Amino acid sequence: MTIIQYLYLYLMTIPAFFIIDIIWLGWIGKDFYKAQIGFLLGPINWSAAIIFYLLYIAGIIIFAVNPALQAGSLGKAVLLGAMFGFFAYATYDLTNLATIKDWPFLVTIVDILWGTVLTGSVATVSYYLGKTFLL
Repeated sequence: MTIIQYLYLYLMTIPAFFIIDIIWLGWIGKDFYKAQIGFLLGPINWSAAIIFYLLYIAGIIIFAVNPALQAGSLGKAVLLGAMFGFFAYATYDLTNLATIKDWPFLVTIVDILWGTVLTGSVATVSYYLGKTFLL
C-alpha cells in the first residue's frame, strides 16, 4: 500500500475506534468506572485525550493491521490487535496499580480486558476496511 492508502485507512479507522470505545466508556462501562475510580476523576483534558487516541490508532495500524494486510490474514489482525491492546492497557493499568494510592485491582483487570477486546476489534474492522477499499 502507498502512504496515501495508509492515510485513508487511518482516517477510516478513526470512527471505528471511537464508535466502539464510546459504546464502552459512554454506556456499558460508565457506571463501573464512576463507582470504582470516580474519586480520582476530574474534567477531561480533551487535547491530551485526542492526541492519545490519534497516536494509539496509528499504533493499531502500524503494529497490527499493516502486518495482517501484508500477510493477507484476518487472524493476524485479530491476534496482533488484541496483543497490542493487552500490552498497552496493561502498561497503563499496572503502572496505575503500582503508583496510585487506592487504584482498584478490579479496574486493572477490567480495563486490560477492555483494551484487548477494543484493540482486537478495531484492528479487525480496519483490516476489513483496508482489504475491501484499498487493496
